Amino acid sequence: MAIEDKDKLIADLGKIEDIDDRFTWLIKFGRQAGDLSEDKRIDKFKISGCTSQLWLVPELKAGQVHFSADSDAAIPKGLGTVFAKVYSGLTPAEAMALDASFLETAGLSEHLSMNRRNGLSSLHKQIMLYCATFSALAAQGIQDYAI
Repeated sequence: MAIEDKDKLIADLGKIEDIDDRFTWLIKFGRQAGDLSEDKRIDKFKISGCTSQLWLVPELKAGQVHFSADSDAAIPKGLGTVFAKVYSGLTPAEAMALDASFLETAGLSEHLSMNRRNGLSSLHKQIMLYCATFSALAAQGIQDYAI
């Protein structure tokens, strides 16, 4: 997803005035992403700190990070999918430099429970850890890697 598309995704979500409509959009967005295969829904990819089960699968392809997310609950799946789409397609350095306040811009974070906000923080930290790992691999000339 190009930066312009990422910006449009966040802007479009932020334009939805009714919070129930925002969450409906988020749930549909997560459903459209499909489900991870069972071999990816494992502890190695599980985000700790989430009330629901949330999995994030990272990959480095042609020097760019790519993420897939899934959850056993609709809202976390939608949130994970938004994070995956926003951070995918960037170099590790670009992803690490990306401003993480996009959920505030989209008008979602203030309507999440403390547990969900903590889960999102854990998700973001895990993305940054994967990006740091991929950055180190890229510095060694490795352009493709799956964890």
